[in-house]
Amino acid sequence: MKLTILGCFSATPRKDANPTAQVLEINNHLFLIDCGEGTQVELRRNKIKFARIRHIFISHLHGDHFFGLVGLISTFRLLTRETELHIHCPKGLKEVITLQMKLADSWTNYPLYFHELTSSDSELIFEDGKVEVWTIPLDHRVYTNGFLFKEKEGERHLHMPSVIEANIDMAYYNKLKQGCDVLNKDGVLIDHLKVTLPPNPPKSYAFCSDTAYKEDIVPIIKNVDVLYHESTFLEKNANLAPKTKHSTAKEAALIAKMANVKTLILGHFSTRYDNLNEFKREAETIFKPVELASDGKFFDFD
Repeated sequence: MKLTILGCFSATPRKDANPTAQVLEINNHLFLIDCGEGTQVELRRNKIKFARIRHIFISHLHGDHFFGLVGLISTFRLLTRETELHIHCPKGLKEVITLQMKLADSWTNYPLYFHELTSSDSELIFEDGKVEVWTIPLDHRVYTNGFLFKEKEGERHLHMPSVIEANIDMAYYNKLKQGCDVLNKDGVLIDHLKVTLPPNPPKSYAFCSDTAYKEDIVPIIKNVDVLYHESTFLEKNANLAPKTKHSTAKEAALIAKMANVKTLILGHFSTRYDNLNEFKREAETIFKPVELASDGKFFDFD
């Protein structure tokens, strides 16, 4: 599981920092999460292949989280994309994007699907044989979701010395990895548990975009490997958090501690702050380990 930060600052872009966007690579999927201004430039800068992006998840309809989307959709068209693109987003985004394309007479030459969200409860919004994605209802000034990405349990691993000793034909190796008992070359039924090892523990990642402090999300994100949680403010400006429906670094750390996550990544920093290490220091008074997001930084959790 690999996370690449394309942008992690709040509200307005800076010359050296972009609003929210990130790419999660999990079990051979490449998911784009939020798409602020400058996202496609950062995708280029980080050498991420556009063609691999088939699902985009938009947390809410504030511009610093989706103003880069129409440009990216247009670029896909100019690159003669043929692969379908799925956008999981709040209701209303389809209307916004469709109007822009209509007025510019720039309809896509590839299938474009919007999966609009309205539920205030956590719901499964994507699933295949490898991964499932759930919404995390958040508390912001407009309808907002975070997203929980969970790997499904993978195949078991062959313990080759045991497999060879059990005299099993190679044709049955995949069956063993899938958890099936098989007949060996002598016609004896072999218990797969005796010749295989458990699969790798499935990874999980929770993205909590703009939100006020919200303990309700703890059961949804319980025990995740990695939590990205917004931390717009430091404690010296904590009075601004309830007014703007944002969180402080300490509040993000409290959520991480209650949810028993393995790693906390802080992001969505207000541009009023020059020293981001203060966010890390404040959060670490409550929870460890804490990482700071920064544009172009990637985290490898394999």
